[in-house]
Amino acid sequence: QVQLVESGGGLVQPGGSLRLSCAASGSILTIWSMGWYRQVPGKQRELVATITSGGSTNYGEFVKGRFTISRDNAKNTASLQMDSLKVEDTAVYYCYANLRRQFWDIFHDYWGQGTRVTVSS
Repeated sequence: QVQLVESGGGLVQPGGSLRLSCAASGSILTIWSMGWYRQVPGKQRELVATITSGGSTNYGEFVKGRFTISRDNAKNTASLQMDSLKVEDTAVYYCYANLRRQFWDIFHDYWGQGTRVTVSS
């Protein structure tokens, strides 16, 4: 079994900051990519940010330098520092990991349960 557990969501005012964390646990051999996607009702899930085990990052176009993703490979954790938050950043944020459980296995995608971020005055 593999679990991705998110933490750090909540309510914040426009212009404020939040830090999301994700911890992967269970039978994991290696994680290639970890990151965050988000979703609002009626819309498709969209990329927020991902980071590979080598440190390469990819951000959604809407991020525009406001968010920073980081990762601790030894601990199988990832964090997303979100600054200058806007009302339109309100969504459920899902942790994502592309990982392999055994050496004979292929890489699979795993998702957390989601954590809600609300940006409102």
